[in-house]
Amino acid sequence: MQAPSTHIGIDYGSKTAGTTAIAHLSEEKLYVEQSSKGADADLWVLQQITKYNSKLIFIDAPLTLPKAYFQEPALPESNFFYRVCDIEVGAMSPMFIGGLTARAIKLRTELATKGIGMLEAYPAALNKLLFAELTGYKKSLAALPLYVEALHGLLPYNLTTIPQNWHQFDALLAWYSGFRHMQGISILYGDSREGRIIV
Repeated sequence: MQAPSTHIGIDYGSKTAGTTAIAHLSEEKLYVEQSSKGADADLWVLQQITKYNSKLIFIDAPLTLPKAYFQEPALPESNFFYRVCDIEVGAMSPMFIGGLTARAIKLRTELATKGIGMLEAYPAALNKLLFAELTGYKKSLAALPLYVEALHGLLPYNLTTIPQNWHQFDALLAWYSGFRHMQGISILYGDSREGRIIV
C-alpha cells in the first residue's frame, strides 16, 4: 500500500465553541486533537497546519456557493440554496450555515496563497457508506465506541488515542476520506464547476 502524502482531516465547528477537531498522521500513527473552548478555532487550525507541514486539507465544511450566484444572467428557476453535491449527499445548504461557510472559504483562500490545498469532505456521507449497519451516529455517545471500533478496522494506521466525542470521530472520517481520495477509491459528488464533495 502506497503511503499517502501528509494531509489533515478537519471537523469544522463554530469559531469559539471548542468543537473543531483535526486528525493527522505522524510517524505512522494517527492523532486526533481538538480546539479549546473560547479560543479562535481558525487561528488554531492554521497553527496546526503549519506545525505538521500539511499540504492538503480535507474539511467538513462547504467551500463553494451554489452556481446560481455566478450565473449571468441569474435565472429565477436556479437553485439559490443548494449545490448539486449537497442534494446528492443530503447535506445542509451552504446558505443555512452562512457564517461557517464564509469562514471555510476564507480559510481555503488564505491557505491557497501558501500552496496548501483544501478539499471538501462530508463525514456523514462516508459514515453512511461504511457503517450502514450501525445506529446512533452523532445521536448518543454510548454508540461512539462501536463506530470507533468499526473505523479502526479500516484505518491503515493505529490510533494513538480513542476519540472522545463525535467531533473527533468526524475529523478521522474526514482524514479517511482524504486517504481514500489519494488511493483513488473515493466517490466524487457534484459538479466540478460548482463544487465537489469527496467521500
